[in-house]
Amino acid sequence: MWTSVRIAGLVFFSIVVLVGCSRSGHYGDGFYKGPNSRWHSGYHTIRKGDTLYSIAFMYGYDHRTLARWNGINSPYPIYTGQKLRLTPPKKSTSSKTAKTTKRSTAKKTSKTATSKSSQPSKTSKANRRLYWRWPARGKVVERFKAGVPGKSGINIAGKRGQAVYAAEHGSVVYAGSGLRGYGKLIILKHNNTYFSAYAHNSRIRVKERQTVKKGQQIADMGSSGTERNMLHFEIRRNGIPVNPLKYLPKH
Repeated sequence: MWTSVRIAGLVFFSIVVLVGCSRSGHYGDGFYKGPNSRWHSGYHTIRKGDTLYSIAFMYGYDHRTLARWNGINSPYPIYTGQKLRLTPPKKSTSSKTAKTTKRSTAKKTSKTATSKSSQPSKTSKANRRLYWRWPARGKVVERFKAGVPGKSGINIAGKRGQAVYAAEHGSVVYAGSGLRGYGKLIILKHNNTYFSAYAHNSRIRVKERQTVKKGQQIADMGSSGTERNMLHFEIRRNGIPVNPLKYLPKH
């Protein structure tokens, strides 16, 4: 009888410990929620294959914001084992003073500025207008749902080995399988605002830092990280997932 009571007590204690160790906490527990509803402890320890872009993608942040929080400048070098801050650093008194000085300097400069300098600048190549194309042929079997994990893009059904194309001109900022749930993934940077992602490929045909043209084959469709052959396609604006169907041409 006594043994049964002790066993029951140990089972109950184990359950309490497991629940307490789970990551279903809230902000007060030291865990934070990114824009894409992913929980994190406030830091990410960099693993082999990570890039600043892939980490920003994973947690749903703008890469520039993540770089600023960590004092990393372009081209954003990081190293294995490095701890990357995923929350803004606390503002110090000196930083507040620096901001005040910057504002006062900006006001003085604006008073002496010429009419020519106050005119809006022309659109730079870094923020050129984009004209998207479909990344693969096939039926859309899953649509975008804002704020719902796993539905931050669209799923296009197809056959294994089917061509996956770049939806716009861009550069490869990630090519690998380090992001759980995406399988073999490619992330393209199109300008300072827009990125696109191509997941579940069976084969990746491009390398990081490579420039690709719109319509160029970048991968073969597959089922890596999922149960069926399909392409999971995302478009992100300033790090936040947006509905690809609002950008792709109707077909």
